[in-house]
Amino acid sequence: MSDLFDDPKPGQNAPEFTVSEISGEVKRTLEGTFGRIRVKGEVGRVFKARSGHLYYDIKDDRSVLACTTWKGQVSSLSVVPEEGLEVVVTGRLTAFGAQSKYNMNVDEVAVAGQGALMALLEKRKKQLEAEGLFAPGRKKPLPYLPQIIGVVTSPSGAVIRDILHRLRDRFPRKVLVWPVAVQGQNCAPEVARAIDGFNRLTPGGALPRPDLIIVARGGGSIEDLWGFNEEIVARAAAASQIPLISAVGHETDTTLIDFVSDRRAPTPTAAAELAVPVRLELMAWAETQGARLTRAAGQAVQQRRQRLNDLARALPRPDTLLETPRQRLDRIADRLPGALISGVQRRRVHLSETAASLRPATLRQLVQGRRDRLQNLSSRLTLRPIRREITARRDALGHLAQRLDAAQSLRLNRQRQTLSAAGRQLEILSYKATLERGYAVVRSGAGILTTKAAAAQAGPLQIEFADGILDLEAGTADPASQTAAAKPSGGGQGSLS
Repeated sequence: MSDLFDDPKPGQNAPEFTVSEISGEVKRTLEGTFGRIRVKGEVGRVFKARSGHLYYDIKDDRSVLACTTWKGQVSSLSVVPEEGLEVVVTGRLTAFGAQSKYNMNVDEVAVAGQGALMALLEKRKKQLEAEGLFAPGRKKPLPYLPQIIGVVTSPSGAVIRDILHRLRDRFPRKVLVWPVAVQGQNCAPEVARAIDGFNRLTPGGALPRPDLIIVARGGGSIEDLWGFNEEIVARAAAASQIPLISAVGHETDTTLIDFVSDRRAPTPTAAAELAVPVRLELMAWAETQGARLTRAAGQAVQQRRQRLNDLARALPRPDTLLETPRQRLDRIADRLPGALISGVQRRRVHLSETAASLRPATLRQLVQGRRDRLQNLSSRLTLRPIRREITARRDALGHLAQRLDAAQSLRLNRQRQTLSAAGRQLEILSYKATLERGYAVVRSGAGILTTKAAAAQAGPLQIEFADGILDLEAGTADPASQTAAAKPSGGGQGSLS
């Protein structure tokens, strides 16, 4: 009995908690004690899940803090965590009771110091350079005189006014302005979308596609210009099919877009100067070239005229050219009368010699010889061979006609036998032959009845026998008589369907 009055052991009266209760209490204590905090450290392991959530570690020389950024928060991060980057993360500390772990839900990431920014910039620069995006061979030449210029910049800053003013002074062109944020977390995605949007426009459409793009921004710190160092902007500039001029910051400022663009301008004003020539200078150059062309054409004509005169002096005089042909003509004219008389005499002698051999007796002999030859040939030409040929052809035709008649008769006999066999087969398969054996067909309307139940429910009936059709009204006979009438007189077993 003394044990009942002993003092309890230390801690024996402490309350008991379930695992879920203690996990929830720890979570509430963490979130209530720390709330929203900022943590500085180096980014360790980075893992992006298929769901889109981002898991990474923030560490220092002694400890590691697990961090999570949910899928909906990733797009709002100004800097995406990369391994080895020193950052300052902002978020809430919470616990994951299922595994007795705590972590930090991060919704904002900032680079810790300018040195870390420069290290990140150098890392991205080496990566893009290794991919060949900085290669001179892929850079496109700028159009000499673009008709339409697209400008990606802030519509409210002094940059767009400087560009428009410089274009107006040098050579007025049509300008399309795509307004974007030029600093902050919205800068990179808006600039990338603007470059891609200009490239998607249709040439000659309602909103025409520009021939040249200028991406411009005024000067500032590396943090202010960081949007133009993002990888998404550099890749959009590299993928642009339209030639692109980067004019970000002052002459001493350098961003990633400067390396991938087709031409870098030290200032936005210099970008406008690279985009178009000076109109007055171009007009003066055109006038100078026109004057040079006129002088060159005049000099060419003068040189050819001088050359023609030099060649003309080397030619002989016209009288000298005609002297030899004139003398040849005189000699031929002197010889022509004698040649004509001599030719006529030769032809007269030849005619006399030929006429001496043409006598009437010779002609008669020639005609008589041709007549005798004609008679000889006509006597040889008779109708006897032709008659023989006709007789032979007639006999051959008669023989072919006999063969044709015999073949036709044989074919008709075969067809007649085939038709007769088919008729006999049809008679065998026809139900008429079955009717001849004593069967009957019972119909109601257009249908054939094959059962007693169907006949009892049908209307007027028609019974077809071999010698005719019998019409019956509904209800004229009892079922027993109907059954007896359906049986064939020759000992059949039912109706034929």
